[in-house]
Amino acid sequence: MSMNAFTRLALSASLALGTIGSAQAAEEDTRIGFIVKKPEQAWFINEQEAATQVGEEQGFRVVRLGGEDGQEVLSAIDNLNSQGAQGFVICPPDVRLGPAIMNRAHQYGMKVITVDDRFVGSDGQPMEAVPHLGMSGYKIGQQVGEALAAEMEARGWDPQEVAALRITNNELPTAKERTDGATDALVEWGFPEANVFDAPQQNTDTSSAFSAASPVISQRGDFEHWIIYALNEESVLGGVRATEQYGLSAEDVIGVGINGSGAAFAEFSRSNPTGFHGTVAVSSTQHGRQTAENLYRWISEGEEPPANTETSGTLMTRDNWQDVRAELGL
Repeated sequence: MSMNAFTRLALSASLALGTIGSAQAAEEDTRIGFIVKKPEQAWFINEQEAATQVGEEQGFRVVRLGGEDGQEVLSAIDNLNSQGAQGFVICPPDVRLGPAIMNRAHQYGMKVITVDDRFVGSDGQPMEAVPHLGMSGYKIGQQVGEALAAEMEARGWDPQEVAALRITNNELPTAKERTDGATDALVEWGFPEANVFDAPQQNTDTSSAFSAASPVISQRGDFEHWIIYALNEESVLGGVRATEQYGLSAEDVIGVGINGSGAAFAEFSRSNPTGFHGTVAVSSTQHGRQTAENLYRWISEGEEPPANTETSGTLMTRDNWQDVRAELGL
């Protein structure tokens, strides 16, 4: 082999190895953020942990951050940019922050996927240009209403003599979709709409729901049987705790939540049943894995995720919660 041919061959091999090395380095350098509005809640803990796990499996890094208000979210995005992140998954504290969040993301050239709660624009409509993965709030709500109706039937309750505590957060579109879905399913089944009483909560946790529910229950002492529903299981548990404060027994209360997280597991593990009958479980673990993987593929391969992906739920009760938990990987 001539010296020129050998040199060309060596140079080609060097370039090929350099290309492979660059690709591997690019993969190793891929970093994404995962921002959630309530980092202390079990649902979001599971989501972020699942995202981290899929990152470890596929070779990218996940930076887990909290963003409980608009300023915290913008600071989190600045933080991600300083760490070299190419995009982030976010469950926003307020869906109306969508335009401001996307403006900051565009400044840094970051790709964005929303999870659980979808951005809305200044026109009040979903921001279709931002890929989203979440549950169908209305359909999940319908499942809650159907579960409540089935349990009332099983207990032989006359719906005319039952009060429904609807713990609401109508500022959050996904929350309203869930409670609207439950109400519609109950009314279609034959529950009197006049017996539905609203308890607007300031936040989405148990203590906020307890504060909202207590005065409603105290004002309606003529009802002996109560059903309770809300946007999540923490809020339903707040309502259940309020009924306990007013002396209602577990046999007189049917609460059905949404999510399938540690709050529900702890309640089902109690030695004595409470008024928390069940929850429509959705895999937050799957939400975390899928959105993180989708964002990574978008960054590394240019494969943009679907505009809107909706997941479904499974009714979890004291009788089947361990089986459902295993099935959904919760």
